[in-house]
Amino acid sequence: MMKIRKAVVTAAGPDQGGMLLQNLVDRDGREKTVIEMIVEEIDSAGIDSIAIVINPETKDAYRSAAGNYKDRLTFVSQAAHGPGYGQAILSCQDYVGQEPFLHMVGDHLCFSKGAKRCAAQLVEVASQHGCSISAVQATRESQLPFFGTVGGVRLPEFDRLFEIKRVIEKPTPTIAEQELLTAGLRSGNYLCFFGLHVLMPSIFGYLADAIAQKKRPIPLTSALEATLSRQRYLAYEIDGYRYNLGVKFGLLNSQLALGLSGVDRDRVLTQLIDVLSLHR
Repeated sequence: MMKIRKAVVTAAGPDQGGMLLQNLVDRDGREKTVIEMIVEEIDSAGIDSIAIVINPETKDAYRSAAGNYKDRLTFVSQAAHGPGYGQAILSCQDYVGQEPFLHMVGDHLCFSKGAKRCAAQLVEVASQHGCSISAVQATRESQLPFFGTVGGVRLPEFDRLFEIKRVIEKPTPTIAEQELLTAGLRSGNYLCFFGLHVLMPSIFGYLADAIAQKKRPIPLTSALEATLSRQRYLAYEIDGYRYNLGVKFGLLNSQLALGLSGVDRDRVLTQLIDVLSLHR
């Protein structure tokens, strides 16, 4: 089985500056920063080597927010490769070396439905199949402007696993209907990225090629399209939910999800009822 020992978290985008520094209350009722929650998610997959791509000016703030995890983290500056999601991942090439790695976006939180966390689910499946694999979630077409989206064919011998045939960054509903339909999904739903990927080291060459050709910041999907044409590339429908912290009310929705699925559920419900009664 393929061993995955390293993880990369991207958090250098202009809209991600303070995202990982925010405090939330987790399912166990403990207050933590988003960066601590992300490290715990990665820990669940048996990975203890983690790089976070940041704006170098935020390094001290991130180290402080990491709490007890600060000595385990490697901070990578994106400045050497300029702005852009693809460039952020490329900046970790020296850190990753020639190994497969887990990639997690820094402006998403994910919550599993069962005992096994989302990152652990993905790493387990990727280890078994030995190829690049992206976590996906069936997503309403109204949310397509926020996510990369794939179209594929469900593999009958594996639950929740798809052979990817097409990948498009933030498609319009019209394009999605024409090119990204996946049999078995509810009408108006598409397989959108979850914010978790296991990537092979060849992704760095595809990213470098895409940047050289386009001469501008590029999304990860540009390199994933190259992966699709040259190597096996799968999608796994995670048994869980992802929450985008970067959208309007993203932090609020994430905190509600944590509260309603944790030990403080009854207290949160009571407070919600109190608020609703005051604002009828």
